[in-house]
Amino acid sequence: MAIGAGGISKAGQRENGVSNVQLLVSGLANGCVYGLVALGFVLIYKATEQVNFAQGDLMMLGAFIALGLTSGDINLPFWAGVPLALGIMGAFGYALDRALLRRMVGQSQIAVVILTIALGFVLRFAAGAIWGHEPQTLATPMAGRHVGFYGVVLGVDQIAIIVVTLILTLVLYLFFSRTKLGVAMQAASQNQLAASYVGIPVKRIQSLTWALAGILAAIAGVLFASKGSIDPSMGLLGIKAFAAAVIGGFGSLPGALMGGLVVGLIEPFASRYGEPGYAQIAPYAVLLLVLIARPHGLFAQVHAKKV
Repeated sequence: MAIGAGGISKAGQRENGVSNVQLLVSGLANGCVYGLVALGFVLIYKATEQVNFAQGDLMMLGAFIALGLTSGDINLPFWAGVPLALGIMGAFGYALDRALLRRMVGQSQIAVVILTIALGFVLRFAAGAIWGHEPQTLATPMAGRHVGFYGVVLGVDQIAIIVVTLILTLVLYLFFSRTKLGVAMQAASQNQLAASYVGIPVKRIQSLTWALAGILAAIAGVLFASKGSIDPSMGLLGIKAFAAAVIGGFGSLPGALMGGLVVGLIEPFASRYGEPGYAQIAPYAVLLLVLIARPHGLFAQVHAKKV
């Protein structure tokens, strides 16, 4: 009898281990999406010292543009429609800065915050008017496919999200460290006046940063859509991404990605092992703890500024 009980106990432990691995991969996949949106927050803040609270809605818009290009009357192949959607979102981000945000230079931070919040409402309304408010599904090559090993069944979409994020992280690292444009972006974000003195077109660099943030938002939107349905309210996910950016350190690009992973991992485990509703509040509880213990974020590098 003891042997039987022990056998059941071992089977239960094995089942718990498999479940935890699945939760881990799911949390990493969600965290990658949060991290990419958080990266957009940080890029814009470092380049312009503006906080774009419409970043989550840019993610939503990118997902819907990809949906519109790969379905309906246009019906492009997925591998053609998604790059085109990224280009459209990059152009949209560039035009947004040139036409709207640049006019806010010299205004208070609260004015920019209100403007971007209002922009988010406009984007959600426009998406609802064009594509409707009902949840829709973006057809992707990963949808409904699974892989299994040692009893663990993982969605191909989750694995793809993690792999794409790793590749994108490497590409961004090489871009910022090895290209003239990337180095110019870093210089402009650190000291705009000094950058302008050495001939860097700061305003154009800022517009290109908005374009890059738009592309990152679109990538995050497509990755999010690959594992579930999309609707205009999905832009509110930007609130969690903002929390991730603060947890990681609002001025740190690696911190934004790491903060996204922290938030993504907290949610599924809080949902499994905590009381109902804990998964929704857990990221913000961690945010409060981080702000109390380390106000600059977990991975921020604080430098003294001489004046």
